Amino acid sequence: MTQTPLKPLYGPVAEDMILVEDVLESIKQVELVPLKRMLDHALEARGKRLRPALVLLTGNLGDYNLNKLVPLGAAIELLHTASLVHDDVVDGALSRRGRPTTNAVFDNAITVLLGDYMFANAAEMVTRTGSLSVTRLFALALMKMTSGELDQDAAAFDMGKDVQQYLWRIGGKTAALIANATEGGAVLGGLDEKTVEALRTYGYSLGMAFQIVDDILDYTGDEELMGKPVGSDLLEGTVTLPGLLFLERYPRNNPIKRFFTARRERHLRLQEAIGAILASDVIEASMDIARDYIRRANAALDVLPASDAKDCLADLGEYVLNRRS
Repeated sequence: MTQTPLKPLYGPVAEDMILVEDVLESIKQVELVPLKRMLDHALEARGKRLRPALVLLTGNLGDYNLNKLVPLGAAIELLHTASLVHDDVVDGALSRRGRPTTNAVFDNAITVLLGDYMFANAAEMVTRTGSLSVTRLFALALMKMTSGELDQDAAAFDMGKDVQQYLWRIGGKTAALIANATEGGAVLGGLDEKTVEALRTYGYSLGMAFQIVDDILDYTGDEELMGKPVGSDLLEGTVTLPGLLFLERYPRNNPIKRFFTARRERHLRLQEAIGAILASDVIEASMDIARDYIRRANAALDVLPASDAKDCLADLGEYVLNRRS
């Protein structure tokens, strides 16, 4: 998979992202050989590192103290990775982004323990910021993430959920951690309360758009770029925004309902549901909701003075809307 260069994405903090990588690399330096092997596998795949970049970018708007910002960025990235490790165990997923999941390579039980170890490391890292308020924000974000994931798992194959419940769920599952990155970076940067709140709103809105686009790509994305089959969410029983809008607009004889209740030819029923969604207007309607969240994110940036970091934050909204994987 082709990697997007970090410099255009993260501008004034791109070169400092290597410091986050160094901290994440240091986690692998353990004496217990089985643990090292598992950490090597879990941390091998490097994404865009959006969350730690947001910590550095928002911190760059104030007192740019890398001794505090880098540990928070690494902690949030590690928390995100640990949550994916646990999610893959719960979902029984065998691959992610085209790579075998940790639970596919190792035993499920010890993979859960690996996730626990990573959570503990993330908690220790965030204490290095020396900020009690940032540590509390981190803990609250973890609670919201867990609630969102529990709600999603409890709602598997449940067609009774509505759009508002979906938005609440992704607010915890995805947006809470991205908001934690922007708010935490702002706090460590010593920014005033009004600006901290604005950056929390920016991060939350960006995170909501990010997850909505992710859910749209589950229908429209390229399997090779995504590293997973089209329709994976529906296959696991998760009805995301496009599916919920489709159920609302076409309640009778709905192909999603037929797929969920099918005992035979489930693959054909899945393809029928995907095709119907793609042929309808719900993909564009879902994108409109994502665009609205990006408008909210950009509006929150209006309180900031002009700077390279502000420009990067605004550009990230377009990146989220236009990404393909």
